[in-house]
Amino acid sequence: MTPVTLHYIHDPLCGWCYGAAPLVRAARELVAVVAHGGGMMSGGNRQVVSPQLRGHVMPHDRRIAQLTGQPFGAAYFDGLLHDTSAVFDSAPPTTAMLAADQLAGRGLDLLARLQTAHYVEGRRVADAAVLADLAAAIGLDRGGFSAIFAELSGEPTRAHITESRALLNRVGGAGFPTFALEHEGRMQTLDIGPTSAAPKPGAPG
Repeated sequence: MTPVTLHYIHDPLCGWCYGAAPLVRAARELVAVVAHGGGMMSGGNRQVVSPQLRGHVMPHDRRIAQLTGQPFGAAYFDGLLHDTSAVFDSAPPTTAMLAADQLAGRGLDLLARLQTAHYVEGRRVADAAVLADLAAAIGLDRGGFSAIFAELSGEPTRAHITESRALLNRVGGAGFPTFALEHEGRMQTLDIGPTSAAPKPGAPG
């Protein structure tokens, strides 16, 4: 049989992607899943935590929790979202996933860990040291991970984000997460209902 690949266009800081995490976990038991980081909060879209950001994301997060049952911790709601020295930047965790994939094919495992770190534990997943800790926590060699992370930071990550956004446009995805099945060279975008709610980069909302 011709293999089927599920393309998962996501962002590490996308709450709706976190809501879809159980779906991704189940899909990985059935088909090959390839992650494409879309850089929703990278570059000019990275944001310092502020009352405005908190007021924007909290209603969405509470709705995600209600619809999906995914846990959101007090350390996130009452801690990280009130830490005005923290920065939400999708690029470093995207780089970390690329490094984990290159090192051991474990980018999606690291994504699951860093989503929990962000949304439950309220940790700063844009910090390289935190990302190295999380990589070590899933069993990756810290030194090897950090070396590859340094190599893939900057332009390689920006190129990956550009390619991911091009794929999002090509399959007609409206935002994050977008899932597309590839079979015999053809792509079919999947409708997964209310979890497709985070807009494309630069879009409002």
